[in-house]
Amino acid sequence: MIVTTRDSWLYFMFAARGTTLSRIWRRLTVNVVFALVMTLGHMQYGWLDGRDVTPLPFTLIGFVLSIFLGFRINTAYDRYWEGRRLWGQLVNTSRTLARQIQTLVGAGPGDPAVAERRRRLIYLVMAFPHALRIRLRGEEAMVADLGPFMTASELDQLKLERNRPNALVQRMAELLDEAYREGLVHPMHLSLLHQSLTLLTDIQGGCERIANTPIPFAYQVLLRHIVGAYCYALPFGVLLPLGLLTPVVVLMMSYAFYGLDALGEEIQEPFGSDPNDLPLSALCRTIEVDLRQRLGEPELPDPAQPHHGQLL
Repeated sequence: MIVTTRDSWLYFMFAARGTTLSRIWRRLTVNVVFALVMTLGHMQYGWLDGRDVTPLPFTLIGFVLSIFLGFRINTAYDRYWEGRRLWGQLVNTSRTLARQIQTLVGAGPGDPAVAERRRRLIYLVMAFPHALRIRLRGEEAMVADLGPFMTASELDQLKLERNRPNALVQRMAELLDEAYREGLVHPMHLSLLHQSLTLLTDIQGGCERIANTPIPFAYQVLLRHIVGAYCYALPFGVLLPLGLLTPVVVLMMSYAFYGLDALGEEIQEPFGSDPNDLPLSALCRTIEVDLRQRLGEPELPDPAQPHHGQLL
């Protein structure tokens, strides 16, 4: 996620990093060069002389295309916002589960063995967001990031799992059931703790639904066919009335249509590491800091800071 404290209009006017220019500059350049060739050819050799090209079809198609692109952006942003809501729910559920473990597991704070059991459980709660981030971003090789939250044997066992967040929830459930059998958890409290674990599973399922269900392929192909055809045909519709201004108008119109399409493509997958994706690592760090503080640890990791203006 791009993070900036600047509110200058000129800054946003000339900003390039984090925009869609990195995705569309090649096709935009080809489009403008084509418009320039058509303009010079008409001015030099009269390519369109005697041809009555009315701009009306371009006006009608542009209107329809804007509706298609608006639907595309809304659909992509709905996916992005739902992903953010799920991770906001994960932050709250992690805090709730840690509080429940601190207050419902064991008879009191004085027993070191009970305190250690609570600490192990809360560390597994910290590990869950990291495991979910790794799964959503396809960074399976980064399983070592879970090492600070687990014992060596637990980490070795977790490496064998294909669905590591689900395995962590299973491990937390086993530890809670073990505490219940030892009389450290009241039967009514056990159901509350399991409800919080179920919420973690629901959040994972919601994130996986977004990650594993892309925008329908046929819709994307149709939209790009129309956008490409419109942008390349645009010089024929505006060349006669605009003359030498044709490449400028084509540049502006093509940037708008290509840019909107690329913006929808970028935010429809909110869990990646592109500049405008969700800052999953920063959210994991937020959870970790909050839960470590609840454990009373004196040394807390620093909150995530933007790197070159971007939170990962």
